[in-house]
Amino acid sequence: MAEKENNAITPQAKGDFVKRSSEKLPFMQRVKKWFRDMRSELKKVVRPTPKQVSKNTGVALAMMAVSALVVWGFDKLATGAVAALLKLVG
Repeated sequence: MAEKENNAITPQAKGDFVKRSSEKLPFMQRVKKWFRDMRSELKKVVRPTPKQVSKNTGVALAMMAVSALVVWGFDKLATGAVAALLKLVG
């Protein structure tokens, strides 16, 4: 059986090939690489427009209001049921 090499070649996006290394980078180089990678990922972030933010905020507030009304209704029903049960028993 053939053993896997630590320096195996793995395919990347668009047919590029990168040679993997089993060596661990020094701490400062890893930190620099992390910041470089983070910066490149943040460039890909698509920020919402003010119109989208206001629309999404409106939807969230409306759903919160509906949820509050549903919980209030269930609370009133439960309070009425407990009061009726106590009146019946006591």
